[in-house]
Amino acid sequence: MDTADDRHIVISVDGHCGAPVLGYREYLESAYLADFDRWAATYEVPYEDMKGEDGSRNWDSDRRLRDLERDGIVAEVLYPNTVPPFFSTSSLASGQATVQDAEQLRRRRAGLQAHNRWVADFCAQAKGRRAGVIQILPHDIDAAVRDIRAGVDAGLTGGVLLPGAPPGSGLPPIYYHDYYGPIWETCSELGIPVNCHSGSSGPRTGERQEDDMFFLMEMKWWDQRTLRHLILGGVLERYPGLKVVFTEVGVDWMPALLRSMDRYFESARTTSGLSGEDVTYRGSHVMDGLSMRPSEYWQRQCYAGASFLHPSETAKRNLVGIDKIMWGSDYPHIESSFPYSREAIRFAFAGVPAGEAEAMLATTAAGVYGFSLDDLRPVAARLGPGRAEVEAGIDPATLPADAAKCPAFAGAMPGAAMTQMGDNRKLAEK
Repeated sequence: MDTADDRHIVISVDGHCGAPVLGYREYLESAYLADFDRWAATYEVPYEDMKGEDGSRNWDSDRRLRDLERDGIVAEVLYPNTVPPFFSTSSLASGQATVQDAEQLRRRRAGLQAHNRWVADFCAQAKGRRAGVIQILPHDIDAAVRDIRAGVDAGLTGGVLLPGAPPGSGLPPIYYHDYYGPIWETCSELGIPVNCHSGSSGPRTGERQEDDMFFLMEMKWWDQRTLRHLILGGVLERYPGLKVVFTEVGVDWMPALLRSMDRYFESARTTSGLSGEDVTYRGSHVMDGLSMRPSEYWQRQCYAGASFLHPSETAKRNLVGIDKIMWGSDYPHIESSFPYSREAIRFAFAGVPAGEAEAMLATTAAGVYGFSLDDLRPVAARLGPGRAEVEAGIDPATLPADAAKCPAFAGAMPGAAMTQMGDNRKLAEK
């Protein structure tokens, strides 16, 4: 019989959930119920993974546990997926409301509060195995802080989802602005991470297919921009206890960006600085305020939520940091590794020493999100992937054809190189 030492504990740091539209009603404050009924009466669900028999994966606790256990996963971090009250699409994909629209902001905040209350109850149905992420609107910073504290008091341990603040929102579009200080301070105090999820930072430019294309193409740029702001803008210097997670943004770009920031840091601190013919762009006054090189802030405070982890990314684990990478499945999205997460793990971690794989599959995530490995170990002893089989890897030719939907298998099997404008358009809908 297998023991806990023979099997990996697997924590997915990228899961999505939410109530069906009418399921949020009981979680709204009574003052919003009439508004909700009018909104819900004309609302049409926009996403295929919220419809039909598979829609319940978002909110059916028992079904979700069965699915994930079949996939070898014992715990997960839960981002939003369904549409909260008063939003037109998921909160990740909705265009940012402006500070001028006070009534829309008031309703949207109530909708996010309803989601936070719902997900706290959902996590309680699998105590110790789910970490729910708190949603906030930063347009009223004091209210946002109250919502963070309320979420933690309700038992949400997944940290805060950083909303986008692109140009046009009326918010300071630079995260190093003092305006956001109360968020960083509160998360540092409470010991919870700030989560930057792919798609949450960039602006929506319209509803045309071309708009979807550029939204997808520019996601990574906005994520990189956020990382630059937090490090070079001094946020991580001022808040050394703040933890930041970049989820579903890939891993391959991180070493190059960190090297680029290190070079900029060193260049800006030289006597000549970064100069042009007529004007000097020194930046030394900013760099002098940083006590460490940018890559050192990454190592101290940042993490990668590595959905669709690929062997080419695992090969860069020492450059990113073995203890900085956390695996994710993206369940229940169409492009997730479900129901082939065991195979995806074997493919990504082939040849990786078991101790290193353990860090990326469980240990780091447990530390960041507050999971107890002791509590999860008996479950993993029953259903986790074997350590020896993970290290041995898998022949991609043995995978079923429909595994090609998941980017984790890109280039490994016929049809696995997904086109960004084909199946991967689902990413634009999040």
